[in-house]
Amino acid sequence: MPLVLAFSALTANCRELPFAVTPVAEFNEPWAMTFLPDGRLLVTEKRGQLYVVSQSGDKSDEIEEVPDVAYRGQGGLGDVILHPDYADNKLIYLSYAESGVSNTRGAAVARARLVISEAGDSGRLEDVVVVWRQNPKVTGDGHYGHRMAFDSQGYLFITSGDRQKLDPAQQMTGNLGKIVRLRDDGSVPDDNPFYEQGDVTAEIWTLGHRNPLGIAFDSDGRLWNHETGPLHGDEFNLIIKGENYGYPIVSDGDHYSGAPIPDHDTRPEFAAPKVAWIPTVAPAGLIFYSGDLFPEWKGSALLGGLRSEALVRVEIDSDSAREVERFDMGKRIREIEQGPDGAVWLLEDRDGGRLLMLTPKTDNESEGWFE
Repeated sequence: MPLVLAFSALTANCRELPFAVTPVAEFNEPWAMTFLPDGRLLVTEKRGQLYVVSQSGDKSDEIEEVPDVAYRGQGGLGDVILHPDYADNKLIYLSYAESGVSNTRGAAVARARLVISEAGDSGRLEDVVVVWRQNPKVTGDGHYGHRMAFDSQGYLFITSGDRQKLDPAQQMTGNLGKIVRLRDDGSVPDDNPFYEQGDVTAEIWTLGHRNPLGIAFDSDGRLWNHETGPLHGDEFNLIIKGENYGYPIVSDGDHYSGAPIPDHDTRPEFAAPKVAWIPTVAPAGLIFYSGDLFPEWKGSALLGGLRSEALVRVEIDSDSAREVERFDMGKRIREIEQGPDGAVWLLEDRDGGRLLMLTPKTDNESEGWFE
């Protein structure tokens, strides 16, 4: 059974910020970030912009040749990650919403070579190739998912939301409501659980997902994700090859109409979340902290909260998990990353969203950073 957090637990877990918060830069609808080997960051904006940003807040001009995006609703430019061998090949991966025919849209992932000017104030993408697409493209503007992570063997995992269409999460003829596993060039490994079924089904690693906006590997190499529930019932899941996570057949939330959805314990054949949040935290972004600046966080999952406007820490104990701390950040938190020195970096959501650096607090530092 998952640990279900009700309102009393939410209130009890909020506490005074134990860290200093330094605003570094400001963006319009920032969505994702990742660190380059030299300590600079790549930051995406949902309208379709990609920037190189220094840790002191200097931003490059817009990186050129970013793919066109379908900016509408929840769609636009999404995640950005580096190829495991980026230091040698300079390859990055971008996820984004793209237009189809007859007013349809779907997520896509492109691989490209990042070329940054010697001065660091401009750059471009070269050899842009789409390596994955949501299939089928559908109408609507929500639940793209499209978060990405590489495992230690160089396989690429991509979350694919259900596009607010419900049933496709359980249908094996498409990749909506799934987590997919690919090689770095987009080809399909022959040890995927449904490989023998061919076509798009061969991509599928797990199914029964709603809107997965966080995916990360822990220090033991296990894959975890979180996803927003319908009306509450957000999930934190341990991802196991071939498993079905039950949506929309089961959920610890209900439909927005108020109509109930059976809980996970009514259908034990579906993998239940390790944590379910009631009310919602609206999770976005996910890392497992491994730094030394916050030793008490080492090994914990850290995730941002949109509706909850929070930084949430989840403690892992073998195959179980529980929320242990929640910090009120005063703004919707879209993304989280760990910096090279162990600082924690956050991106606030929406226009004017700030890039924030969290470091251990000294005695003379103020709490009034967000006013």
